[in-house]
Amino acid sequence: MTERESEKLLKEEDKIKRAFVDHTWAEIRSEESWRVFKIMSEFVEGIDKMAKIGPCVSIFGSARTKPDNPYYIMAEEIAAKLVRHGYGVITGGGPGIMEAGNKGAKLQGGKSVGLNIELPFEQHPNPYIDNDKSINFDFFFVRKVMFVKYSQGFIIMPGGFGTLDEMFESLTLIQTHKLGRFPVVLVGKEYWGGLLDWIKTTMVNAGNINPDDLDLISLVDNPTDAVRVIDDFYSKYLLKPNF
Repeated sequence: MTERESEKLLKEEDKIKRAFVDHTWAEIRSEESWRVFKIMSEFVEGIDKMAKIGPCVSIFGSARTKPDNPYYIMAEEIAAKLVRHGYGVITGGGPGIMEAGNKGAKLQGGKSVGLNIELPFEQHPNPYIDNDKSINFDFFFVRKVMFVKYSQGFIIMPGGFGTLDEMFESLTLIQTHKLGRFPVVLVGKEYWGGLLDWIKTTMVNAGNINPDDLDLISLVDNPTDAVRVIDDFYSKYLLKPNF
């Protein structure tokens, strides 16, 4: 084990141990009160900046995707097409697919929003975010509220746990009618096909979701079809931005 791995392990163990330490009421009240103010400040900054951006589409995907990866190139093209069709682009503000989304929007002169999260690895703001549309968050849940509140659609590129979290968060809010039935577009049939097959054969058969819940998801394989799903949705329903 390297020294860095050892330090990381010790930090993780310390977090677990602290969860079992008894605190006095004064300590709890003081710490949690300041946490509430921090949460409030992130909501205020996010709402203040996001409420002015106009109709946007969120692009989710892995921070680990390299610029020569076909999905990076596709994400950049999707973002560029969205801008040309009148949308701004929101990403998580970091590298990989997020960078590709912001890059495609920025190079087309469109609105390029980055909702960055402070992490000990992987995450750092990419250079393609508009200066007045870059927001840093400490709390994942505040950041996710900004994604869903100010997006008129969701493009899901291949990614890991974070991407799945954002995808299922969006689908859950739509399924439970807490969010309008905005389009959720998965890009990459080879990547997402196995997951969708499992949802169909396991979740549906177990009765944990309804068969028509699958209608909430569109699966495509290229940028043109991804943007077409967004355009067709709005031309059909004639919906306006959700703020």
